[in-house]
Amino acid sequence: MSGPDGEFFQENERLARQGQGPRMAKIGPLDCAGGSIEDAEVAYEAWGPLNADRSNAVLVCHALSGDSNAAGWWSRLIGPGKAIDTDRWHVIGTNVLGGCQGSTGPGSLDADGQRLGSRFPEISVPDMVEAQARLCDQLGIQRLAMVIGGSMGGMQALEWAASRPDRMARCAVSASCAAHSAMQIGFNETARQAILRDPKWSGGDYPATDPPVQGLAVARMLGHLSYLSEAAFESKFGREMTPDEVRSQGERPRFQVESYLRYQAEKFTKRFDAGSLVALTRAIDAYDLRALAPGPEYLFLSWSSDWLYPPSQSERLLQMAEEAKARASYAAIHSPFGHDSFLLDDQEQAAAVNRLLGSAAR
Repeated sequence: MSGPDGEFFQENERLARQGQGPRMAKIGPLDCAGGSIEDAEVAYEAWGPLNADRSNAVLVCHALSGDSNAAGWWSRLIGPGKAIDTDRWHVIGTNVLGGCQGSTGPGSLDADGQRLGSRFPEISVPDMVEAQARLCDQLGIQRLAMVIGGSMGGMQALEWAASRPDRMARCAVSASCAAHSAMQIGFNETARQAILRDPKWSGGDYPATDPPVQGLAVARMLGHLSYLSEAAFESKFGREMTPDEVRSQGERPRFQVESYLRYQAEKFTKRFDAGSLVALTRAIDAYDLRALAPGPEYLFLSWSSDWLYPPSQSERLLQMAEEAKARASYAAIHSPFGHDSFLLDDQEQAAAVNRLLGSAAR
């Protein structure tokens, strides 16, 4: 087995902001699962030409720590000549409602310049999709050629298909599920508790200049462990030690894997908001999709070594599509490196998505 692609261990670098950043769309008052948002905003970016009848739009939904820069964090799938060809398709990426990269979330400011913090209401996956649908309305896009997403983004794509099947031709879901298992909820609750038990959490009303970075860092370390496989960590780090001069400095890490986790966690705290992590993980833990609609054509993708979103969950999605008598296909892709394979595969996943987009629109 060859070692994992180096980018498996460079999430913060892959997600670093590039270019001019997103545009903002005001979508008005929004009733959410646990309250209302007075004047919600969605951050979005777009690539590729929108044709005259606005029928070639593809909406890309991001995973937990992603953002609107879909052509950046999914660069192996999106771009000129790639599976989602931006010479042919108009690709839209949004920052999810509740996020911290432009869209309204716990870190957004009210009219007095104060963080919303604990006043930000509980949100749901359907709330995220409602915000995206309103953006599409503003852009004059009534029917999407495809909605695609992985992990948390896959849940958004599924919700589009369940609640708005007439507004999309195709639905592609990678490394995701209809509802979290007890283990998946347990991982998220452990991450949340790391944040909630940080003294600086202050009920969610911490100042932007002094956030609960220690709790957020531990939460992200847990995330990194779940996103990759044992084989990935063993191939990359094994039991390699850090240099003697580093280990001699007090609480410095002894093992290279320790150093990696601490470094990535520290970088993550500089680009992500603890309140967003709490709000988004609660939303996806609560999601419980019971049925799919027959309208769109579905593609489900799983990864053999993904122990966070195992192939059995994608197989269940295929069964749900078949129960709805919908057109559906499933690709079980071999990869020894875990959940994050969905972000970096540019061959089997890309080929499956390309086939889906090549199917006749209805």
